[in-house]
Amino acid sequence: MNDLVRSVLLFAAAAVFEIGGAWLVWQGLREHRGWLWIGAGVIALGIYGVFASLQPDANFGRILAAYGGVFVAGSLAWGMLVDGFRPDRWDVIGALICLAGVAVIMYAPRPA
Repeated sequence: MNDLVRSVLLFAAAAVFEIGGAWLVWQGLREHRGWLWIGAGVIALGIYGVFASLQPDANFGRILAAYGGVFVAGSLAWGMLVDGFRPDRWDVIGALICLAGVAVIMYAPRPA
């Protein structure tokens, strides 16, 4: 598997675990579902950190900065799929801008 495909798959997996973990904590606290939900969320957030550390790029700051854009777009997608959220055009435009930023940060050609 090439580094680009690996990187994109790792960002997707990290998004599921971070957003899912935060959602589980939210459900546990805000929706009063209890400590089991909160604990599962904390574990998922820890797994997110593992996926982020597996990125082919060795620069922590670059990975986390780029992941911020993935988080923005992924959070809107999670809201649509799980909570029935309907983003407006400004949400979509903002998410696309963030994903363009991810592409520039992670995949722009750099001197070796």
